[in-house]
Order: sequence, then C-alpha cells, then structure tokens
Amino acid sequence: MQNNNEFDIFKNVQLLILDVDGVLTDGKIFISSTGEETKSFCIEDGTGAAIARFANLPIAWLSGRYSECTKIRAKELQIDCCIQGALDKINKLPQIVNQFNVPIENIAYVGDGLVDVPVLEKVGVPIGVPNAHPIVKEKCAFITDSIGGFGVLNELVEKILTSQLKYLETLEIMRNKTFKES
Repeated sequence: MQNNNEFDIFKNVQLLILDVDGVLTDGKIFISSTGEETKSFCIEDGTGAAIARFANLPIAWLSGRYSECTKIRAKELQIDCCIQGALDKINKLPQIVNQFNVPIENIAYVGDGLVDVPVLEKVGVPIGVPNAHPIVKEKCAFITDSIGGFGVLNELVEKILTSQLKYLETLEIMRNKTFKES
C-alpha cells in the first residue's frame, strides 16, 4: 500500500536498487529479424544517476534477464552495480548489501513484476511503479508517479535527496563542478 508521507519514507535511504525491464524501461524488447535486441531507456534517468553520484547515493540494478543493452546503459550511467540474469533476485541481495555495506532497512528497491516480490518484502523501502502487477503494488510502501521507462530513477533520486535535505545542495555542487564558465 502506498504511503504518502514521502519525507519519512525516504529520509534513511542509503542505497537505491532498481529492477530494469518495466522500471527503467517500459518493458518492451524489440528484436530485429537478425536477432539484434534494442530497448528504450529514459534520458532523464541519466540526469538522476548523475545527481545521485554527486550526492554519494549509490545505485544498483538487479535484473532477472540479461541484456547487452542494459550492460551498455549501466556503464554509460556509471551505475555502481549491475547484476543481470538473476530471476531469484533475493539470493543476489546479500551480495549487494555486502558490496555497499548498507543495512537492509536503509535500502530502497523498485520493482514491477512478481519476481521482485521477495526483495520488496525484505528491504526497508519497497517501491513500485504504476504499471506494476497488483500483487507487487500491495507489497509497496510507495508507488512512483512515473511509469516504467519514463523517469523512475530520476524521480526517486529527487525524492530521496529532497527528504534528506540534500537535493538543492547537490544540484549546486553539480552545477559548480560540471558547468564551469571559461
């Protein structure tokens, strides 16, 4: 069930983990007649990933399916951890917890499908997207405004950092380091 007190939900988040297909994408996969796969990611999520880096908010991706497209996009966005091909996601969660040394209650996880339910039940801040399966939504403390593939990562980085009173400060740091006048 969605809890509308965003400030309280996000104030202790130290790590954001996201599913890929259906969360960072709209869930569609295009396969050409030659077998080449493509999918679409939201450009604004790149902004969110950059802001998260400036705020020292680590991001991990945990996908049930392997895709070269996901690997390329994760590298491009400098995602701290990208695990793919893991349908049993709950068994990959300890690896992520150990990598970032973050208590499970300070982890936010975003999912949309039934394979995400065990992780949603374990983390401190379970999040769904509006296009998620109804059972997934029941497990979530928060449902994003953005649907999968349309800026979920960017939205959540802003909400997390705003609740921690770091968003405007981070934007200023980013501006000063990125957009220097010559």
